[in-house]
Amino acid sequence: MVKQSIFGRIAQLAKANINALLDAAEDPAMMLDQMVRDYTNNIAEAESAIAQTIGNLRLLEQDHAEDVANAQDWGGKALAASRKADELRAAGNGTDADKFDNLAKVALGRQLAAEKEAKTAEPTIASQTEVVDKLKQGLDGMRGKLTELSSKRDELIARAKTASAQQQVMDAMKSIDILDPTSEINRFEEKIRREEAKVLGQQELAASSLDAQFEQLADSDKEIEVEARLAALKAGSDPLRAVTSGE
Repeated sequence: MVKQSIFGRIAQLAKANINALLDAAEDPAMMLDQMVRDYTNNIAEAESAIAQTIGNLRLLEQDHAEDVANAQDWGGKALAASRKADELRAAGNGTDADKFDNLAKVALGRQLAAEKEAKTAEPTIASQTEVVDKLKQGLDGMRGKLTELSSKRDELIARAKTASAQQQVMDAMKSIDILDPTSEINRFEEKIRREEAKVLGQQELAASSLDAQFEQLADSDKEIEVEARLAALKAGSDPLRAVTSGE
């Protein structure tokens, strides 16, 4: 009954659909960790039970081999006793011949008993051999599932780490316009344009100051000319002629 229970558990675990279980789990990582622990514990328990079952099978096989050997041994003794009886009877010693025939009968009885025990054990041995083979197959299946579980867990952890790293990158880029990957470049370019505009303004301001100086100089020349013409008028001469002739 215990063996059947163990076999049923091994078969059930070996046939488990890991992907379906993960899809239904609220926390796949936690479930995988628990499943790895459960599989590891069940495999250890199964290995112990299968080892005991194999040990019992080997004992049955040893007993069977011993019964077969005993049957052969008793058969040989029966044959030897029968031949001795025949020799004694041929020599006219019927009394001793009967004794050896009786010994042969006893040996044959022991032979039959040993053969019966061996024959009785054979179906049990065959059945236990089949059980052991199935248990081994189930155990191999469980080990394969454990490897699959461990791989799934490692994959899930790696994906979780990758997702976390990607989220950190996304958080760091929140200040950047996700619709315009060149927004930072545009912002830097705008800053440079403002600097360039500032320089242009300074240059224009400097130029304006220089123009004002030249305008002041022109105004001074005009005043000199006005004074010259006024002096010419007072002297009774033509101002335009005086300015032109240089008088």
